[in-house]
Amino acid sequence: MSERNGEVRIGVYICHCGVNIAATVDVQAVAEYAATLPGVVVARDYKYMCSDPGQEMIQQDIRDHQLNRVVVAACSPSLHERTFRNAVERAGLNPFFFQMVNIREHDSWVHSDREAATEKAKDLVRA
Repeated sequence: MSERNGEVRIGVYICHCGVNIAATVDVQAVAEYAATLPGVVVARDYKYMCSDPGQEMIQQDIRDHQLNRVVVAACSPSLHERTFRNAVERAGLNPFFFQMVNIREHDSWVHSDREAATEKAKDLVRA
């Protein structure tokens, strides 16, 4: 997929991981925040981003919004990085234009303060 005029077009996806993340992190607030970041053209949250419907959402957004970068904030990359790289590649995006952010082990599982965990998730997504 070629970049249109060099413009970076990012899709950001925040996973609830059932309640593993959503019980501690306000995932909707993180998605709303991500939508305000430079270059982000779509930001969504979904209960299980690694599921077939979650992957299909990302693939459809790549096509509909001409995304050339994808960020998924979810669980451990050791579990699902390959899943998401394959999904973006099936949609025609170079799989190395995908980045995974671990907001489960690095955030929701190590914090109990919802507000602080949500702010940390925003920081991790922004990075």
